[in-house]
Amino acid sequence: MLEKVLIANRGEIALRILRACRELGIDVVAAYSTADREQKHVLLAEEAVCIGPPPATQSYLNMAALMSTAELTGASAIHPGYGFLSENADFAESVERSGFTFIGPTAETIRLMGDKTSAIQEMQAAGVPCVPGSGGPLPEDETENKRIARKVGYPVLVKAVAGGGGRGMHVVYEESSLISAIDMARREAASAFGNPAVYMEKYLETPRHIEVQVMADSHGNVIHLGERDCSIQRRNQKVIEECPAPGITEAQRAEIGEICVTACKRIGYRGAGTFEFLYENGEFHFIEMNTRIQVEHPVTEMVTGVDLVAEQLRVAAGHELRWRQEDIVMRGHAIECRINAEHPRTFVPAPGKIEKFHAPGGPGIRLDSHAYGGYTVPPHYDSLIGKLIAHGDNRDSSRARLRTALSEIVVEGIHSNITLHRHILEQPAYREGGVDIHYLERLLRTDAEG
Repeated sequence: MLEKVLIANRGEIALRILRACRELGIDVVAAYSTADREQKHVLLAEEAVCIGPPPATQSYLNMAALMSTAELTGASAIHPGYGFLSENADFAESVERSGFTFIGPTAETIRLMGDKTSAIQEMQAAGVPCVPGSGGPLPEDETENKRIARKVGYPVLVKAVAGGGGRGMHVVYEESSLISAIDMARREAASAFGNPAVYMEKYLETPRHIEVQVMADSHGNVIHLGERDCSIQRRNQKVIEECPAPGITEAQRAEIGEICVTACKRIGYRGAGTFEFLYENGEFHFIEMNTRIQVEHPVTEMVTGVDLVAEQLRVAAGHELRWRQEDIVMRGHAIECRINAEHPRTFVPAPGKIEKFHAPGGPGIRLDSHAYGGYTVPPHYDSLIGKLIAHGDNRDSSRARLRTALSEIVVEGIHSNITLHRHILEQPAYREGGVDIHYLERLLRTDAEG
């Protein structure tokens, strides 16, 4: 097993990694910025090293500082968590070349799947169903781009090759708007990702967001752990996730899961990963693969009983998976709410001191959070302060438990989106299950107009 792990992240995921390391007897080094001196995982770690000032570019994105910290503390591995450098192929390569273990896929795999067009081409070759599209970056030729769009069929979606989070993404409904949308997407992509390349795909009007969790070791063993529904989104950012996805049959789960397993074997994947699909009219359409642990991994853990982070650590240490596909059984249902420090109506981030914090409890309730009474949420990073998860025998049970937990949780001193979660869970469409990715935006518009 790994002897000492440097956690190159912050917040709830850093605490989650620390706990998994503790269970496996692994020492932990917490790398933190000056804004995060009072983070819970920093206070609990065997060692903690300040790597720079608050701006992420000078701390959590500072590869040199992280590598130096790993070397000075004698860490044997680096866990990047999610966000920051977790899907940076250059960082993964530097870690491995310096003699440390990168807890994630190889740099080659990260590069392959990080480029949206190469990922789609690879998945098509592996037999993964994909959204119809350009099949590669769009050329500079305006006439050719118009021809591609007509072939794909309007509406089309122009997306950044290296994009994410909705940046560099534009929906085009008619040809007269196509060229200006492509130009705008290129400028946004160059600014946000340093890569102006964009591609095109069919815009699905009312899809759901369904993703499949996979885990692979370095010995050729791969399993899938079912699917999650992440369709409750605002501006392409997930708000509520659940496992399993409402309406997905056992046969569909087995079929799409096996397709993802085959794709992993084809590209030599290692570690935890997630295949993301748009699901419409009973069909899956691949959009991208996340080569890291996901924010919403707890719902899969609650339903399957598999500790995904601990399995990441074991796989990174060279062990074979402890699980085979026949061992994975979906038991009950789990729903996760992302608790953010933001105004529940305007969604403006709300950093500041948490004066009072109370965690809910009861059967099937889990709270992954680094927050506590007296903790100050800094303004420099993502507004996520916790993930509230409820597990029950079925979807109705998990939803009922989550409603109760949301009525118990207390976060005072700053704004949070707790009231928004309560509101969503009460909606008839959500109670029925299977809403599309535009549902929350429609609900918010209706609320604003009403």
